[in-house]
Amino acid sequence: MATSALSDKLSRLVKQMRGQARITEDNVQDMLREVRMALLEADVALPVVRDFIARVKEKALGQEVVGSLNPGQALVGIVNRELTATMGAGVSDINLAAQPPAVILMAGLQGAGKTTTTAKLAKHLIEKRKKKVLTVSGDVYRPAAIEQLKTVTAQAGAEWFPSTPDQKPVDIARAAIDYARKQYFDVLLVDTAGRLAIDEAMMAEIKELHAVLNPVETLFVVDAMQGQDAVNTAKAFKEALPLTGIILTKLDGDSRGGAALSVRQITGAPIKFAGTSEKIDGLEVFDAERHAGRILGMGDILALVEQVQAGVNMESAQKLAAKMKSGEGFDLNDFLMQIQQMKSMGGLSTLMDKMPAQLQAKAGQVDMDKAERDIRRKEGIICSMTKLERRKPELIKATRKRRIAAGAGVQVQEVNRLLNEFEQMQTMMKKMKGGGLMKMMKRMGGGKGMPKMPF
Repeated sequence: MATSALSDKLSRLVKQMRGQARITEDNVQDMLREVRMALLEADVALPVVRDFIARVKEKALGQEVVGSLNPGQALVGIVNRELTATMGAGVSDINLAAQPPAVILMAGLQGAGKTTTTAKLAKHLIEKRKKKVLTVSGDVYRPAAIEQLKTVTAQAGAEWFPSTPDQKPVDIARAAIDYARKQYFDVLLVDTAGRLAIDEAMMAEIKELHAVLNPVETLFVVDAMQGQDAVNTAKAFKEALPLTGIILTKLDGDSRGGAALSVRQITGAPIKFAGTSEKIDGLEVFDAERHAGRILGMGDILALVEQVQAGVNMESAQKLAAKMKSGEGFDLNDFLMQIQQMKSMGGLSTLMDKMPAQLQAKAGQVDMDKAERDIRRKEGIICSMTKLERRKPELIKATRKRRIAAGAGVQVQEVNRLLNEFEQMQTMMKKMKGGGLMKMMKRMGGGKGMPKMPF
């Protein structure tokens, strides 16, 4: 989990500029130098950085500092707004306004994640747009690519159109369109061949495919970790094809997405999606404002809220809330439910990535892998218990503990530890009854000695 260097530097400069009444040539210079260096370190292309810094400086100079803001905070606000504008304000979704099937052509270099992104996009279109989706691979140079698309398409719940390495890509495309029409598919996603570097043969082939398919969307898939190379690739694809959008992959890596700034400016095409994890549902509609916040280390709070809402089963959460209110009947089933909801939200590390930089730094002292393992172990222990034991933990004595430990593949001490944590939680629930939470917090000195949560 990389903490943004730009965020750290900006935080320091914001502190230094505290107490000054306006943004001046002197105090803006240091901050812009840091922003410039940080953007170059994030692999944003030099012409893009120059243009960006000039725009920020022009907007910042002489600006009065509003209300409770200090010059540092005001400047961070301007940098944030300009980052957003550079990556394209607002959200651009997929255009499906065409006679079905709407054809979407996926272009990009080998290794950018085109094939898995094709399946992720299929899943997005099925779930969010309620479309019937067909995928096909025109990558006849790597037989494994065709099989890979078949596998990931099945995971996405779409249909795969067979192709073989001895066919010509244009023939595959024609056959797939014909099949999609006859079977009333809404969308046809065409995965194309990539190379390790740009070459004429690949570009000629994809141009020919474009002419045959006449796609409603031509999406350029680019690896966010590529940095400066992404710019050259983007230029070449922009010259060869009328790109309608960009999908950034591997945005969950150490890169803070400098490629997003460069590629958007070079191609002029909007960034439509961002790949945020290896999972089949790890594709988000790209929101420039959020991404700017991520680059600045402000944390993707909006995405965090959405992730929590999607991962939490509202009905079971309400039942748990009712139990907390009454202070009655909080048992190991409820404890297990809390653990499982944590998992369904993508686990600790996914949630932490979206937290603001200051919180990430504090949490950085926690070993996330160990915490994730603990969660899985606790789940295993509770799952080794009988229904009666979960409902009435007081029944769990020595022989039962040994059986549960053996079933979960852990030591008896682990079972004891889990039961102790559960008892602490249960005690807390009872104290919360009838508004006792505030009294309890005061007694604990604002949270000291809080019982350990299951995550």
